[in-house]
Amino acid sequence: MAARAYWQGQIRLALVSIPVEIYTATKSGAQISFHQIHEPSGQRIKYEKVAPGVGPVEPDEIVKGYEVEKGEYVLLEQDEIDAVKLESKKTLELTQFVDMDEIDVLYFERPYFVVPADDLAEEAFIVLREALKRTRKVGLGQLAMRGREYVVSLKPCGRGMVLETLRYADEVNKAQGYFRDIPDAAPDPELLGLAESLIEKKVAKFDPKGFHDRYVDALHDLIERKKKAKGRKIIEDKDDGKESRGANVVDLMAALKKSLEKPEAKASRAVKTKLAAKAPAKKRA
Repeated sequence: MAARAYWQGQIRLALVSIPVEIYTATKSGAQISFHQIHEPSGQRIKYEKVAPGVGPVEPDEIVKGYEVEKGEYVLLEQDEIDAVKLESKKTLELTQFVDMDEIDVLYFERPYFVVPADDLAEEAFIVLREALKRTRKVGLGQLAMRGREYVVSLKPCGRGMVLETLRYADEVNKAQGYFRDIPDAAPDPELLGLAESLIEKKVAKFDPKGFHDRYVDALHDLIERKKKAKGRKIIEDKDDGKESRGANVVDLMAALKKSLEKPEAKASRAVKTKLAAKAPAKKRA
């Protein structure tokens, strides 16, 4: 495997240990990187590490320090930090199993691919993978990576497994504080039916390739136009004559009906027939 393993160790389930390797499952997408420039001279701004009363310092003169009192630090070398003993640095012990849908989506952070480290580990790896599939459970444990210990989940994914780092409870805000003022009222059945029909009209199989970062495209376009403008300032016209999507909808019923009446180029005849059968006769377009 060409990629370099992000973590190497073993998964332990009771007395069974499975040597594995973990690889990052995601990568950064297209981005526009800006530098800070001193406008009068056109020179790029640079930052130097300095110590008060000393001036610029060399990288090999810098160590990590923890402030115990104001202005007083305990200094630590990197090899001292690396030597801290923690079993989860090399072993992921599965201590609990939960239903696949039991973990709130707010806790999931980052996914990693998990593969057996060698041929000898494959049999135990496959047994664990299939056991998780059959029981529809997710394994939980703790794992130390890159200077931090994470709560992690482990679940099947194709021929392999996926490990996902989870946020700790104190890292997730309580939803009640944000949702408290939303009324706990049942919606109008007719409005709800129209909304459900609109949702069904747009149902499609998820294809991640169908989405891309349009903001990056717009910035590339702006940069090209700026090059041709020879320094002239370019500001997009905010009023393009189109109705604002954020405008307040006064008549929700009329808006939902109008949305259902809009032709869908990719809508199949079967879907349209299904919608017509479900909607009341007086609501049909």
